[in-house]
Amino acid sequence: MNYQYIEQLLERYWQCETTVEEEKILRTFFSQKDVPAALLPYKDLFTYEQQELEEEVLGDAFDSKMMELIQEPAPVKARTIKMSERLKPLFKAAAVVAIILTLGNAVQMAFLHEAPTATDEMAIIEQSTDGPSVAKVDSARIDTLSTIVGEVPYIK
Repeated sequence: MNYQYIEQLLERYWQCETTVEEEKILRTFFSQKDVPAALLPYKDLFTYEQQELEEEVLGDAFDSKMMELIQEPAPVKARTIKMSERLKPLFKAAAVVAIILTLGNAVQMAFLHEAPTATDEMAIIEQSTDGPSVAKVDSARIDTLSTIVGEVPYIK
């Protein structure tokens, strides 16, 4: 038997020039029981689709059993986020900026005004009748700062 037409179709198939109808002819030819020995290596290439359809396909029962085995939780649904939750990072950033500005102003105020000198502290200590005390020196420093700012000092 002459299989020259099938060989020509195979050549065109390898060059990607066949039409759908010609490929269907090739599939039909190779699905026969009697295929020449020279063309037998190509039989699996054209009959794989039919073999795949004949094999058993896994059903839904298999899927459910596998899901039970791996115990994967159900997919999480989207939840709604309130506007206050969305703005929390913005509020935190605003709080950080406010703290930095407050500390910056406090440091600026400390550098703008003169710090009390050691002679001022010693004069306050000598005025007291109880003698020198660390607590009095600290309170004297606080009182002199309040005097600079404009408050009335309070000394015992």
